[in-house]
Amino acid sequence: MDNRGSLGSIQKTVWDGRIPLEIILAPSESRTFDKTDPYLIAYPRISYFPSLLPRLRAFFASSLIAPESQSHEGWFEFEGVPLKWHYPVGLLFDLYAGASPASKTAPIGDESPEDASKIPWRLVVHFSNWPDESLVRLDADGMVMGDAFINSVKEADFLRNGTAKGIMSLSKEDSSGLWKAVEDVNLPSFQRISNILLPQLSQPFRNVPIRIFLPLPPDDESPSLKVVQSPLPPSIPTQSMQSSQILSSRSSPTTQPQTIGTVLHTLLPNLFPSRRTPVLAKPVLHGAVIPMSAPIEEVVRSSAYGDGWAYLVVRMMG
Repeated sequence: MDNRGSLGSIQKTVWDGRIPLEIILAPSESRTFDKTDPYLIAYPRISYFPSLLPRLRAFFASSLIAPESQSHEGWFEFEGVPLKWHYPVGLLFDLYAGASPASKTAPIGDESPEDASKIPWRLVVHFSNWPDESLVRLDADGMVMGDAFINSVKEADFLRNGTAKGIMSLSKEDSSGLWKAVEDVNLPSFQRISNILLPQLSQPFRNVPIRIFLPLPPDDESPSLKVVQSPLPPSIPTQSMQSSQILSSRSSPTTQPQTIGTVLHTLLPNLFPSRRTPVLAKPVLHGAVIPMSAPIEEVVRSSAYGDGWAYLVVRMMG
């Protein structure tokens, strides 16, 4: 990834990514209980579930016990866990579906029978009994979802530039257009606006917006996700340093790119004792194992989700 063209090519591949979904109406909300046909769709990884609710509400309308329910009252469940609607679909799949990520040693198309059973991803949609203890309620006009997305963009913008002036100075049309581009999976429109926010390739990020999601213990009854993040400069000194120094250093007479491996080794040394080789766990982004040697700034420029964040999911090996 040494030029704008290769970064753009990877970004297009990311935006083209789809996940096969099989969605059923919650039996307790269906007139026919378990006889309702499922809704099948190949849904973009970078999209969000609230954008799918109007289509699902229309599809299941004739089966609803409560026909007065509205599309914004819909929420999704996987194996009893309400899914956080403010996270992209691709991240939720990587967190919960359990499918093996693609890698050089296990390419796409070589799925095991166990992995094949996880595709399509089978979800349950509800249009009543909102889980207030787990999810913030949506609104009929989509303002809650749009605001959540823009707030996440602001956080990423602040980390990249040390200020949120970029997103704050966008016109109202461009600010709403950024979310609209993600909703419509319109990469050219998204790139036009996001390029206003991103520093030029010749200007390094101040810090790189990355969030790391940790695996939940098998016996953990809490559905809350464990997330690690820290200010991550794009370059670190080449000489040996303490972890705290690596995380805070931004300049040195001799520096090297900060990589996925140096970040994981610094933040999670028990899971990643090596900076170069996954030993106990592996980092997954967009359904694929990401190389430990990948520079974090290039990863974010090419493979961030629409809100500007790279969401790494830690998967245990073995």
